[in-house]
Amino acid sequence: MSRLASFKGPSTPSASPAQYKPQNSPASPSRQTESTFHRKTRTYLQELRSITDTWDDLVLIDGLKAARSLVDARTDLNNALALIPDRLPRTHIVGPKIELMERCIIELDAVVSKLQKQFRRINVTIDNLEAVLVEAHKIKGWKWVYEEPLWVTWSLEKFVTSVPEIIIPYHRSLNLHMELVNTLRSHSVSFEDSRDAVSKWVEQPWLEDSGWDVKWEDICAAEVERWDKGR
Repeated sequence: MSRLASFKGPSTPSASPAQYKPQNSPASPSRQTESTFHRKTRTYLQELRSITDTWDDLVLIDGLKAARSLVDARTDLNNALALIPDRLPRTHIVGPKIELMERCIIELDAVVSKLQKQFRRINVTIDNLEAVLVEAHKIKGWKWVYEEPLWVTWSLEKFVTSVPEIIIPYHRSLNLHMELVNTLRSHSVSFEDSRDAVSKWVEQPWLEDSGWDVKWEDICAAEVERWDKGR
């Protein structure tokens, strides 16, 4: 946010979003006519929502399916080998299971790669949102950017300086999923450790209190006009 420091203006946003939209209060000057800055801000916020929706789909659908298949294949193999009287591996039993496990690991690596792409998109979108503030400051001036409500109570500056909070939890979540894939990668991992890894994969603990749906969806629903239009 180094570009923001050059504005040298105070930032005193409200502590929380409005809980309702006043029905009879006069519209602020910034709300009389929606500008390109309003539209760009809404677009980038909706883009962040879309990215985080994709993130959850990757984790809870694609990733979870691969992780469970991997654990199930290992469990089936161990159970099958335990039933063999001499405990000697049989190629027709081991080979297909190993192939399945390797495919699952490849799928998990692909999910992590896609999560990395989504995380880069989060950063790019936040940079684009910051650029909206820089442009608005040049054209509209300090007061419009810092003091005028963009729609309800939050100013443009409040949106731009607050939304980057999501970077930290999503970065931590990305690192956690990378660690979990490495845990599951080893064919010698115990069933208990595998089960714990799958549980953490689903829980996404770093997003439990700070993910988009937990915090920002409600804020945007309250503070951004026509938030759900076209969804």
